[in-house]
Amino acid sequence: MKILIVEDEKKLQDTLKHFLEQEKFVVECASDYESALEKIYAYDYECILLDIMLPGGSGLDILKELKKMRKKERVLILSAKDSIEDKVLGLEMGADDYLAKPFHLSELNARIKSVIRRHQTDGNKDVRIENLSLDPEKRTVFINENELILNRKEFDLLYYFVTNPERLMYKTALAESVWGDNIDQSDSLDFIYSQVKNLRKKLKDAGAGVTIKAVYGLGYKLSVCDPEQITE
Repeated sequence: MKILIVEDEKKLQDTLKHFLEQEKFVVECASDYESALEKIYAYDYECILLDIMLPGGSGLDILKELKKMRKKERVLILSAKDSIEDKVLGLEMGADDYLAKPFHLSELNARIKSVIRRHQTDGNKDVRIENLSLDPEKRTVFINENELILNRKEFDLLYYFVTNPERLMYKTALAESVWGDNIDQSDSLDFIYSQVKNLRKKLKDAGAGVTIKAVYGLGYKLSVCDPEQITE
């Protein structure tokens, strides 16, 4: 799950990034209005942590841009402003929740998971497709009643696929979803190929009712299938 932190206070930004990475999120950061818009235009996120007061513009204007773009990111406003008017305005403009500074990191974590869960799974904790069940909070996957053991990258990829079934996922988007701002620090596209191949084999061996199909030259998509007909 990938999160964008839009926060100009460097110390707080670093604290949030470190904490959320420890919680197994892929985290990207923006420190001002323009860089936040660039990232939002270019990439998709499960959740955006949005400060209202930003260099170069307002977080409320970013909410307006998200609405214009018809993007589905969940937005959690983080602001020192704690007036009823600010809360109401932010929520009316499309934010999903509002957390006033200062706050406890444990509460922030719970709020993030809550807004993501409501969006991705219509309020249900588990994501279910055919005989596959994925719990994004516990980071567990079951095929029927049997647990499927995945490494961290395999789980992140599978979660990205199951929340976008039958949708073509371009290789660069998959790499970005797993590495975030660190995408240039590895041979990510080759590694994506390796991880998808391993993940496909694990799904097949476990008798999953879904598989990951390659779309030549472009990327991959998760499709429902007859497990007996899955081929490499």
